[in-house]
Amino acid sequence: MIEARDLTKVYAMGDQTVHALRGVSLDIAAGEFVAIMGASGSGKSTLMNILGCLDLPTSGHYLLAGEPVDAMAPSQLASIRNRRIGFVFQQFNLLPRTSALENVELPMVYAGVRAAERRVRAREALERVGLGERAGHTPAELSGGQQQRVAIARALVNRPQLILADEPTGALDSQTSEEIMRLLAALNAQGMTVVLVTHESDIAGWARRRIVFRDGQVLEDRTGRSGSDSDLSQLQPA
Repeated sequence: MIEARDLTKVYAMGDQTVHALRGVSLDIAAGEFVAIMGASGSGKSTLMNILGCLDLPTSGHYLLAGEPVDAMAPSQLASIRNRRIGFVFQQFNLLPRTSALENVELPMVYAGVRAAERRVRAREALERVGLGERAGHTPAELSGGQQQRVAIARALVNRPQLILADEPTGALDSQTSEEIMRLLAALNAQGMTVVLVTHESDIAGWARRRIVFRDGQVLEDRTGRSGSDSDLSQLQPA
């Protein structure tokens, strides 16, 4: 799914040069559940932006599902984001005066999906995250966990191959965080590739693989989930 080779990212900040990534190479296979960890300034968010086709590396090569991303024009990056990637953010990024259903429909508007099909697919996505009965509610009428479920439904609605989640539980309490992670783990168990950025070790523990960054480089790349296989087999989106 993801092939990255010798990625660097250099920013000019005034008269200073910041090396956000320093020759990062990694592969992520289809169906993996990966947590990317690191302190502020470690390079994890920069990597996530590149993996999500929101930014380009200064040098190096990145292939997403076999497509060479590092040489793409902005319009091509927008297309591959819409076709292949679903995004989940810490602050949900929902339109406040718009229903859950209409929020979920939004990526399909950009993709040119016809209105009738948008409505059907949005309802299916909300059902998938357990919010079918809340389709007509605005974000203000939903709890934080429900808002994040709407955001996950929105990420799923264009049927992406990859979910990128940037601190998806950062604005949630511990119980709601566990519910969201159970949902992401259930989606992964159904075959979805999930990559999340987090600074919380208990959240990273849901992943089967953890990649730790420091000073723009991979410090550690470890496989193995803290929970039991029986725990994972019982996960269902609810």
